[in-house]
Amino acid sequence: MKKFIDHKAHPWHGIKQSEGFPETVRAFIEIVPTDTVKYEVDKESGYLSLDRPQKFSNIVPSLYGFLPKTYCGPKMAALTNKALARKDVEGDGDPLDICILTEKDVTHGDIIVNARPIGGLRLLDHNQADDKIIAVLRSDAVYGMMTDIEQVPIDIIRRLIHYFSTYKDIPGENTSRMQFVSIYGADVAKEIILKSTEDYEDMFLSEN
Repeated sequence: MKKFIDHKAHPWHGIKQSEGFPETVRAFIEIVPTDTVKYEVDKESGYLSLDRPQKFSNIVPSLYGFLPKTYCGPKMAALTNKALARKDVEGDGDPLDICILTEKDVTHGDIIVNARPIGGLRLLDHNQADDKIIAVLRSDAVYGMMTDIEQVPIDIIRRLIHYFSTYKDIPGENTSRMQFVSIYGADVAKEIILKSTEDYEDMFLSEN
């Protein structure tokens, strides 16, 4: 009998995007609202690693992960520079982050989710673009029919802004690491997704 080893696909590099990309996307989920610690994919092995305990009592208000085969590099950062009339913002060198809204209680990460991008939050981590794409779970009973971030209740958006503006803060320090800049709609979100895909191809697939 022929022996073989079945390897787990790397979440960043080994998961294909959906046929309808970027109208619909496949996202890898790292953490969920019930997590009290922050998990993050180890870039070398592809397994979830424990990044850090949450410093404050706030919890991520949505499913949170990233889009496989994306990279926040110069093309993605160029959109931030254009929006802010700047030239010095860089990509953060990570896959593009995504938050997925759903009425369901998803109890753990390390899963693939099919979603529809409806907008995003533009944030800066020091001098690096750290956008958070906002999406809805496909066929979700509450959020599934939404097509643009303007349809999301404002209190949900405020929770997302608050979380991502503070989740990297260190207790006792008065300075905030994350700077919230603006909200954008579905068209801009899809443009950012496509540019981050081009950055990924340039970074990992280019022969030059």
